[in-house]
Amino acid sequence: MQAFSRRAADIQPFHVMELLRRARELEAQGRDIIHMEVGEPDFGTPQPVIEAATRFLASGDVHYTPALGLPRLREAIARFYQDRFKAEVAPERIIITTGASGALMLALAATTDPGDEWLLPDPGYPSNRHLVRAFEGVAQALPVDAQTRYQPTPARVDAAWTARSRGLMVATPSNPTGTLLGIDEIAALHAVTRRRGGLLLVDEIYQGLTYGIDSATALAHPALNAADDVFVVNSFSKYFGMTGWRLGWLVAPTPLVREIEKLAQHFFISPSSPAQHAALAAFEPATLEILEARRTEFAARRNVLLPALQEIGFTIATEPQGAFYIYADISKLADDSEALARRMIEEAGVAATPGLDFGHHLPRRHLRIAYTTRESRLLEAVERISALRA
Repeated sequence: MQAFSRRAADIQPFHVMELLRRARELEAQGRDIIHMEVGEPDFGTPQPVIEAATRFLASGDVHYTPALGLPRLREAIARFYQDRFKAEVAPERIIITTGASGALMLALAATTDPGDEWLLPDPGYPSNRHLVRAFEGVAQALPVDAQTRYQPTPARVDAAWTARSRGLMVATPSNPTGTLLGIDEIAALHAVTRRRGGLLLVDEIYQGLTYGIDSATALAHPALNAADDVFVVNSFSKYFGMTGWRLGWLVAPTPLVREIEKLAQHFFISPSSPAQHAALAAFEPATLEILEARRTEFAARRNVLLPALQEIGFTIATEPQGAFYIYADISKLADDSEALARRMIEEAGVAATPGLDFGHHLPRRHLRIAYTTRESRLLEAVERISALRA
């Protein structure tokens, strides 16, 4: 008898984590590895957040919270939407989750029946398609390319929609391409999904990390804010620098909050209590000042790395305006990005993620390169890659 389910067999490994494991093995052997593979900021947790967690832990009052999260934190997030984006979001619609992954799980579990299809841009975040499969849905790849800034268009969504389509997922800023959707563009996509009787899920995990353009939220658009068929996912990991705390949130339509609460009770009981109390400090002025300084640093890194990669032969067809990734075409340098990534880590000590992780649309022509380390190391990485070519 097969001990594991067909569902488990269908889930592919997260290749970037496999790459990280190899990088750690090489480091244990004394090799110097420049990490440009994992989507994790190199900055530590902001000090006001650490201090808030320390005060809370010192109290010893570490117990379960409500399944939907601390009311104070839900209210703080609602104020953040109002203060930064002029978007009115009722705290009752905000569900605190175990990372953004927990938010995606809850949204999919609440809406997906066996065989339901979700349209996912390809390339896109790899876990999305596997989470759809985990809830017995079907992930339908929607190929996107530089002509549309690696984002879906209403016409492409409409053409790909079938009788079994349940919804569309989009991300802004996106992983792996760092491209954005404006809120009017999201509203146009929503018009298609609504006309088709489907759902729209907007991933705003990298919100706040934009360069040369103000960050935005779909919830600032009246038609999207009031819609009963739109979900918005966010996280404390990226802009707020709290990756290891595993905390995110989901903004759900009011009619579905109770259904999601029931699922959250059984899946998680509650999000981490220390993480939630720490996150209360994420919206303090002192913390936001730190985060904005970090955004400036990410912008400087991007501005240094982009031309340096282009100079040694990488092609960047669409300039990223957000997140901290460059999705680079390697076809002038090699035939296979996976093979190139292996050479880079083994021979040059540079870790980057091959396109294979992000879908099936021309993955072997692309590498995702993260600028999550300091400028001097980024430039050193480029020198090592250039020497590897020679």
